[in-house]
Amino acid sequence: MACTIPAGALVRCARSVVSSSLRAACANSLGHKAEAAEGFSRQRSSCSGPSGIRDVAISSWSREALSHRSSLKTTSRQLHTSSAARRRQDPDTSSAAPKQETTASDLDRLDVLGAVPVPSHSVDLCMADGFQLNSGAEIRGGSGVLLVGGEGFAWQPWLAGDKGKRLVNSKGQWDIPDESLALLGLVWPRPDILILGLGPEIRPLAPAVRKHIASLGMRVDVMDTHNAAAQFNMLVRERGIDEIAAALIPLGWREGRGAGP
Repeated sequence: MACTIPAGALVRCARSVVSSSLRAACANSLGHKAEAAEGFSRQRSSCSGPSGIRDVAISSWSREALSHRSSLKTTSRQLHTSSAARRRQDPDTSSAAPKQETTASDLDRLDVLGAVPVPSHSVDLCMADGFQLNSGAEIRGGSGVLLVGGEGFAWQPWLAGDKGKRLVNSKGQWDIPDESLALLGLVWPRPDILILGLGPEIRPLAPAVRKHIASLGMRVDVMDTHNAAAQFNMLVRERGIDEIAAALIPLGWREGRGAGP
């Protein structure tokens, strides 16, 4: 048998259930608010007003500052320790003895011909009455020397003329007969340069002598005997014994008297 419930009774029952739920929710919310208010009251009582809030903020900042300072000290100690270790590993080079440096003034390193042997017919000594060669041979007695093809020959060009012991003409030019240089026309290969040492002083060369030397296919370089010997020694090492020849008069040569000690 079915039971019929009036509609008004259902509405009243629903309102009663909703009201009970709202009251429970409000009570729960009020309980949380009360707890929060109680906690806030305790915090206010411990802070004692605005000054207390300021003290709490300062205490919090102090703790952070101390923590930051402690971390800075630790970092500083680490940096100090690493710097000391690096100094121990890398000793100070400023206290080390300075290294010796080879400068450009080292003449041994500048001598590009140092490894080239000295020819045996190069001139070691120029004397008043002759010469001494690198081989140890000496040409004395007032004779000059003719150096060609690696050999040294006693040379007396004044004997080829009729002027006696005179090598300077009336014009003040150094003049010798063509026959005095005949040996240079016999050698082969022909030297490229002939160095003439005219004794203690230099004089102009007679045109006929210069022309004859050019006809032999050689260039001529004229200077006093001392410089001529030095020039010959350098060029014969640099260019070879077949390229350079020299004809030298002793340093003690005097016109009309010849050379002597």
